[in-house]
Amino acid sequence: MQVTVDIVIFTIQSGVLKVLLVKRGAPPFVGRFAIPGGFVHEDEALDQAALRELREETGVADVYLEQLYSFGDVGRDPRGRVITVAYFALISADRPLRADTDAAEAKWLAVGQLPTLAFDHAKIIDYALERLRNKLEYTTVGFQLLPEKFTLTELQEVYEAILERKLDKRNFRRKLSLLRILKPLPEYRRGGQRPAQLYRFAAARFEKLRDKGILFPF
Repeated sequence: MQVTVDIVIFTIQSGVLKVLLVKRGAPPFVGRFAIPGGFVHEDEALDQAALRELREETGVADVYLEQLYSFGDVGRDPRGRVITVAYFALISADRPLRADTDAAEAKWLAVGQLPTLAFDHAKIIDYALERLRNKLEYTTVGFQLLPEKFTLTELQEVYEAILERKLDKRNFRRKLSLLRILKPLPEYRRGGQRPAQLYRFAAARFEKLRDKGILFPF
């Protein structure tokens, strides 16, 4: 029996939730897209293997990374008995990616428009997406997909992309105002009809509210 790690890497581009896929150049499933991953080395822990694969496939290391679930159905890998420990990572769209030779054909694809994937990777992505949606109410995952400074419109687009539904603009901003988890900055982003004020996430305030059991449903 062998063990692999696979990493579902999400980002948001132009208001669309996307996942990083790599076109396989070796058997099995040559030519099909798959999520990045690889075999765990004998001398490394699972988390170390996931971080290594993430670094090798994307060129980044300082990202939100969380263990997702173990997938071990018999026959999931034509090469033999292989159990994979899946992770998911969140990367802001402003973070540059540097694919190595194993990921020379890496591509961001919209979660809602995926081709037929290798192995059971469609199942793993579905599981990761459900976890991501559930964590929106009580963790900072939504902010992990944003640059350090962002507009309220950009924040709303993140929630809408993950939830796959439109949110009422006035209600969304009213809830944010009541929670006070954003720090307004004396800076504006130019473009459109008028400049949009920039904000920064108030992590300490968020943690205090979460410790009190206050959720963030939108």
